Amino acid sequence: MALLDRVQKDMVESMKAKDELRLSATRMIKTALMKYKADNMKEADETAEMQLLNQLLKQRNESAEMFRKGGRPELADKEEAEARLIEGYMPAGASAAEIDSAISAAIAETGITSLKQMGQVMNAVKAKLTGKRVDGKALSEQVRSRLS
Repeated sequence: MALLDRVQKDMVESMKAKDELRLSATRMIKTALMKYKADNMKEADETAEMQLLNQLLKQRNESAEMFRKGGRPELADKEEAEARLIEGYMPAGASAAEIDSAISAAIAETGITSLKQMGQVMNAVKAKLTGKRVDGKALSEQVRSRLS
């Protein structure tokens, strides 16, 4: 089932159940997908959908962090709950062991030991972890530490 169809179905269910949090999260996802469709004049493919969901997830996490720093834990809790709902539409995240083995394999395949060529290692690692959700910043830090 396409993501937009699944979000629409979940939106209707959350309206019937009067689940305001889930309703707002599904509306947010649907709005992002519809905006993408309007901007690009085509449906979002799976890669674009994952990018949109990652962007929404990152926004929620950053907002929650700012609310916590600002002394607004109730708003931070709401943002974190929305982030968990968004994660429900995403593929499973890669485990630490999977990431570690992908980095080792990519370094062995490319033969790169210099930080100057870190981009090539990153591309190889991402190719190995296709279909799994990975935090790019954390992955970059791990690759950087292995190469230095």
